[in-house]
Amino acid sequence: MKLKSTLIVLSLIAAPAFASDQVVSKTREQVQAELAHAMQSGDMLASGESGLTLKQLNPGAYPATASAQVTKSRDQVRDELEQAIRSGDIMVAGELGVKRNELMSGRYPIVAGKSLKTREQVKNELARAIREGELVAVGEDGRKLNEIYPDRYHAAHHAAVAANLDESAKASRF
Repeated sequence: MKLKSTLIVLSLIAAPAFASDQVVSKTREQVQAELAHAMQSGDMLASGESGLTLKQLNPGAYPATASAQVTKSRDQVRDELEQAIRSGDIMVAGELGVKRNELMSGRYPIVAGKSLKTREQVKNELARAIREGELVAVGEDGRKLNEIYPDRYHAAHHAAVAANLDESAKASRF
């Protein structure tokens, strides 16, 4: 009885929403047909506060849609699985929620990412960080050198800001 009353309430709520999308409102039979189709396909919201559809909660109870069908062959899936096992890109059993290559990084090859900066750009950034005291000091507090010794880096910081202002002022002139 509870399911029946829930479906009636949902259909009453959904009917105006569907009708507002179209210029011509739907007939009672069309709404009932849509409701029946939603019930058969599992597109109805499940009871409770999960916000999931019945199909999402119990996918085995409803037929698979065309978009859910995978076009990979069995060999392709096996190859992908073997590659994931080799690279450690597979989840660890249990509730950790991490991949094997994250948990046991020494056992798997390191995947090198492509750098977006040139070597010269990195060297320039390092030189600027040293000059301005932006490096983290040795110790457990995690402060930067310019925070620990503000008098040493105060003048260097102001000189760098003044140089940037001079460059921007020259660049803005025609």
